[in-house]
Amino acid sequence: MASSSYEGILLGMGNPLLDISAVVDEAFLAKYDVKPGNAILAEEKHLPMYDELASKNNVEYIAGGATQNSIRVAQWMLQIPGATSYIGCIGKDKFGEEMKKNAQAAGVNAHYYEDENAPTGTCAVCVVGGERSLIANLSAANCYKSEHLKKPENWGLVEKAKYIYIAGFFLTVSPDSIQLVAEHAAATNKVFLMNLSAPFICEFFRDAQEKALPYVDYVFGNETEARTFARVNEWETENVEEIALKISQLPKASGTHRRITVITQGRDPVVVADDGKVKTYPVILLPKEKLVDTNGAGDAFVGGFLSQLVQEKSIDDCVRAACYAANVVIQRSGCTYPEKPDFN
Repeated sequence: MASSSYEGILLGMGNPLLDISAVVDEAFLAKYDVKPGNAILAEEKHLPMYDELASKNNVEYIAGGATQNSIRVAQWMLQIPGATSYIGCIGKDKFGEEMKKNAQAAGVNAHYYEDENAPTGTCAVCVVGGERSLIANLSAANCYKSEHLKKPENWGLVEKAKYIYIAGFFLTVSPDSIQLVAEHAAATNKVFLMNLSAPFICEFFRDAQEKALPYVDYVFGNETEARTFARVNEWETENVEEIALKISQLPKASGTHRRITVITQGRDPVVVADDGKVKTYPVILLPKEKLVDTNGAGDAFVGGFLSQLVQEKSIDDCVRAACYAANVVIQRSGCTYPEKPDFN
């Protein structure tokens, strides 16, 4: 395909957050009642954490937000200018400007809705022994409105895209935007992809998740999210392969594409359920001393996967690229990558 035919082929919609990342200790996690490896929304008790992280001498500010990370990684893997677009809400402030600069540098065509009143969202990234815990303070990201999506210059991105990816985190913000995009994808035979994203989404935003699921052609998630999903749905199993299969067989709104479920399990094999069958793929193992942090690993996995999917490559190739991208990102701080990929 000529690069012009890739223009805007992939669209992401989600919560753009600036990661405030620092290496902390167990005591810091305990102080703020944060579990290792979890991802949650900030409550009152977490708010002082942001300033405390910012005061650490090893603190880093990295453009983040799950969907935005995946789209940036897909763009990096593709190396085709203008192939990806992104929609989300930021504030009119210096973090927002930072976000715009970062998206531009990454080659992503970002259409941000800029909220007059709320500051740009942030995510506290607490790293202990390479394992990340995320506490998101959505702020402006939480102000996204479907009115912005319906504007011709933004809906144009939806119409141009052939693949649309939205992390489950956006279910807490604008389920009506998700519904608009999902129905459009089903009506026009496009590929719609979502992520379970976090246990709390499966537990507390179950209704919104259930409403979106019939439209989802690819479901991504990790083993903890998959098991939480199974528990919430009262499936009496902890077996990830079985759960992946059951998710892939849930009812679909459109029969054009069958649903494929892709579940990662950290250093254990990736599970892919497709057409009643399960296949597992070993990941690229990394010696512990090379691990910097797992922040963005799952996002990068999806980004790598998407980069091959939009080129209509096989699932095997998609998973290979996904594992490659995740392996690159865990050797760096946050969801960042070198100038060019080394993947073939």
